[in-house]
Amino acid sequence: MLKSNLTRLALFSLVLLQASTTGFAQKDNGKTRVLVWDEQQPAQKSSYKNFLGNHIAEHLKGFKEFEVKSVRLDDPDQGLSNELLDKTDVMIMWVHGRKGEVSPARGKAVLERIKAGKLQFIALHSAHWATPFVEAMNYRTIQNAKKAFPASEGEQIEFKIVPPPRRYTTPKRNSLPTPRFYPRKFPGGKTVVTIHLPNCCFPGYRPDGKPSHFNIVKPNHPVARDLPKNFTIPNTEMYNEPFNVPDPDEVIIEERWPTGEWFRTAAVWNIDKGKIFYFRPGHETYKVFHEKTMLKVIENATRWLGGLKK
Repeated sequence: MLKSNLTRLALFSLVLLQASTTGFAQKDNGKTRVLVWDEQQPAQKSSYKNFLGNHIAEHLKGFKEFEVKSVRLDDPDQGLSNELLDKTDVMIMWVHGRKGEVSPARGKAVLERIKAGKLQFIALHSAHWATPFVEAMNYRTIQNAKKAFPASEGEQIEFKIVPPPRRYTTPKRNSLPTPRFYPRKFPGGKTVVTIHLPNCCFPGYRPDGKPSHFNIVKPNHPVARDLPKNFTIPNTEMYNEPFNVPDPDEVIIEERWPTGEWFRTAAVWNIDKGKIFYFRPGHETYKVFHEKTMLKVIENATRWLGGLKK
């Protein structure tokens, strides 16, 4: 009997140890496991005393259906170990000053789980240049091109991939938009489709902290739940269309400025079995995510995407 009790105690201790090293319980308890990832740039401290990612994580911890862990770029495996990703249902990513520092290998690890429907992804503000988001937009672009140009009988299709000329550089207003793809036919039944991958940015931005106005274009979407149809936040950075990414499958909220700029500010892409939700507002020196409406969007998106887990 003593030996049996000691064995059970050892097994229980092992489970607790595993849970503590990953931050998540090993057994599915019905909760949505949320990973909040933040580069933790020091400039955030002017508006978020314990960093922006931790601020969002603390808000989500107030809801019983979420199990939340906050990580940072400087953690082991850049906060994106395979073990941790395998125990995540929804990942929220904040990036601004350290956009390209997540390795391609870690970005692809996130993408593979999105494609499989095992992980849903929320990209905030400058995460449009975060490695996982770029990898996903590249993948979606290639899939769109293959769908647009299927090989007919006897035809050979070759896809030529062209990356953006300079990554992490805003496109010029008169430059050709990306992504784009086009075919060239050769004698003998061969077609070469050239695919220009997306820049994942936009030609205009303005970090002046002026107000922006939000218009919900899909009021019945779960992300829009309990939000007013129109609302304003007092301080944010401006991004201006065109956003050089594949066309979203859904645009839920548009954002506009009195000076005429606009942006598809809350958008969704289907990536095989998974989804990516992008939410534009930000700049870490403004108290954007102290606004109730901004936190409500993240809360709604997390709840919606968490409900998609298998």
